[in-house]
Amino acid sequence: MVEEKTAASAAFSRTRADHAIEILEDYTEAIAQISKEQGKCRVMDLARYFGVSHVSVIQVLQRLKANHLIENTAHKPIGLTEEGKRLAQECAARHGIVLKFLLKIGVSEKTALLDSEGLEHHISTETLECMKKFISEMAKTH
Repeated sequence: MVEEKTAASAAFSRTRADHAIEILEDYTEAIAQISKEQGKCRVMDLARYFGVSHVSVIQVLQRLKANHLIENTAHKPIGLTEEGKRLAQECAARHGIVLKFLLKIGVSEKTALLDSEGLEHHISTETLECMKKFISEMAKTH
């Protein structure tokens, strides 16, 4: 017999699912950013960006490729697929909204930068929309 999910178990299930894609989101966003800034993105660029070994980067790149987020990277710069580009844009937009919201409510820039990096992955569409509305309302009053 399957037991009904409690509110707590549903929340934990969502968090586990969020963690599964969190690294992929971070990497697609980083690949897009590095490519924009430097014209290309390579394994060592990502290793420096995240402060990890090139072996760790290669493992994540394999997951990105399996999820059709990057194109073949053998001896070439890392390129995002259309799906990867879309995900990177969505992540950057979410990140920006969360960061602006934290700054608007008075969080210091240093803390907002750190917190927005984690919060962007776990925020619901409803909460994100409320943050956007709050930012917009604050802009009207200032």
